[in-house]
Amino acid sequence: MKRDSHLVVLLLFVIGCSLASLTVWKVLASRDRALEEVDVHGLNLTQALSTYSEGIVRQSSLLLLGLVERLEIEGSGPAQIQRLSALIIRQESLMPQLSGITIYDNQGRWLMSSNRPIPAGANSSDRAYFIHHRDDPSRETFIGPPIQSRSNQEWVITLSRRFNDARGEFAGVVAVTLGVENFLRLFGKIDVGQEGAIGLSYTDGTLLVRYPFREQDMGRNFSQSPIYAKYLVDRSVGTASFTSSLDGVERLYAFRKSDRLPLITTVALGKREALAAWRTEALLSAVVVTGLLGLTGLIGWFLIVDIRRRTRAEDQLRGTQQQLLSTNRQLELLAMKDALTGLANRRCFDQSLAMEARRARRDGTTLALLMIDIDHFKLFNDSLGHVAGDACLQTVGRILDECVRRPSDLVARYGGEEMAVIMPDTDSDGAAIVAQLIIDRLQQANIPHTASPLGRVSVSIGIATATLSELDHLQGLIEVADQALYTAKARGRNQYVRGGL
Repeated sequence: MKRDSHLVVLLLFVIGCSLASLTVWKVLASRDRALEEVDVHGLNLTQALSTYSEGIVRQSSLLLLGLVERLEIEGSGPAQIQRLSALIIRQESLMPQLSGITIYDNQGRWLMSSNRPIPAGANSSDRAYFIHHRDDPSRETFIGPPIQSRSNQEWVITLSRRFNDARGEFAGVVAVTLGVENFLRLFGKIDVGQEGAIGLSYTDGTLLVRYPFREQDMGRNFSQSPIYAKYLVDRSVGTASFTSSLDGVERLYAFRKSDRLPLITTVALGKREALAAWRTEALLSAVVVTGLLGLTGLIGWFLIVDIRRRTRAEDQLRGTQQQLLSTNRQLELLAMKDALTGLANRRCFDQSLAMEARRARRDGTTLALLMIDIDHFKLFNDSLGHVAGDACLQTVGRILDECVRRPSDLVARYGGEEMAVIMPDTDSDGAAIVAQLIIDRLQQANIPHTASPLGRVSVSIGIATATLSELDHLQGLIEVADQALYTAKARGRNQYVRGGL
């Protein structure tokens, strides 16, 4: 039963480890899937936002290209500027993302502004985009860093182109301003959670737009941040997990470089928020598995307790059974032994004589029987009392048991003061030797018997032997031994007499 208990414990251990391992594997696999889904979702968003941004820039670039061509062909005089202003007013409705269009001369003075009156003495020659076009003959569109309008304090991104005069020299700049608020309005419609962020930056690491908006981040350069140094330098698209250098929040980043423009679109989701659903699922799985393990353990505990209870009951039963067997053996011994002398009793004698007779017939051997009677035993009891008589019987029985040394021989109390010895595979001469040994040992013991002519206890012995068919009538063998016993008594006792069948 201890083995059964150990097997139950081992089975519970294996079930618990398997269930726990499977749950851990499932939870970790679910976490990996959640992170993969976040990465895919982020890349899809970067694709959509990158396409949106490229579209705005391309539209703005086409508008700039048309305005520059007119300025270079028609010139930048007041009449030409007036016509351009009317044209721009008609086209602005087609591009709601535009904050305004401004034309500057080669000194940075404002020639035209589409969204507000020209301030007195307005000059933008210190703006980065103006300095770029003045010093760089390139005719490409320049995307400038975010700036704050001096008139209305609005944050804008500038797209600008240079235009030349008839001699090919720098004549001024046409700038399209895109309100950061327009980008934020679109970005804000995308659910990136409380810790998420969307960014549009220049390839040199300059931040153009960030949602949620923080004024201190405008124009900030993050080229030294881990994500830029490790991923954005050599790769055009990818994902990463980093703690933001702007606000210290750990986020899952998806980034995409534009194929045509020097822009990078970044979508970042807070890792804690992104894994919130997974944590809930993991916690639920842990609760369920813990409950199952607890239930399994409880059932196992009840099973072990039941096994131990049955083990104790079986141990008690086996103990009781052993006691019963021991008691039965003792009862059997008591049933087969004489209570006074400790010798075999009459029942044992009868069974043993029948068994040895069958064996002797089967083996063709001789069976000898000695019938022994204590001489003048009634007088011994009358003179010394029954207690002394019992002691005498015990002493004689012990002497008989000592004289009969073979394990196969049996000494029994036949009845009263009469005893018998069964001696298998023994002939008449062998039986006579034992009989004489018994007489001699009693003489040596010299048990006092005042009522006996010898003055001591003595015995008379009758010997009978039988073989083969003579063994079919055991009662005849007993009668022969008894007759020989009586003959010994008639001849004066303290001797043995052989009888014949």
